[in-house]
Amino acid sequence: MNATYLHALAGGALIGLAAAAYLLLLGRVAGVSGALGAALAFRPQEGLRNLAFLFGVFCGPFLYYMVFGGVPTARFESSYPVLILAGLLVGFGARLGSGCTSGHGVCGLARLSPRSFAAVATFMATAIATVALMNAAGVK
Repeated sequence: MNATYLHALAGGALIGLAAAAYLLLLGRVAGVSGALGAALAFRPQEGLRNLAFLFGVFCGPFLYYMVFGGVPTARFESSYPVLILAGLLVGFGARLGSGCTSGHGVCGLARLSPRSFAAVATFMATAIATVALMNAAGVK
């Protein structure tokens, strides 16, 4: 089996383990957009927990580098304006959907949340339609 798949498998298992621990130990769903929104809103009762959560997300690549001695090369074939627009649309969608793929996709589906099933179906359908439209239009 290719080492890339093993890294992805290990990463997915660690994400699942972390999400389960977060839910079992703190009674909270591990969603990045919710943690970021709460941290930016400076809610004192949740502030430190959310900042620690986001710090852990931010430190992941550095930990990967220390363990494996390098990081995978990222290739972006789109222009900066397209990437910026995509990021803004993802942020808008996460706000509109009351959560992001980490909250709905990892935690919500595991809890069999009907709202998360609807959100993930919407995320996937929108992503598929966007890629199809961009390919048809020749946008990179």
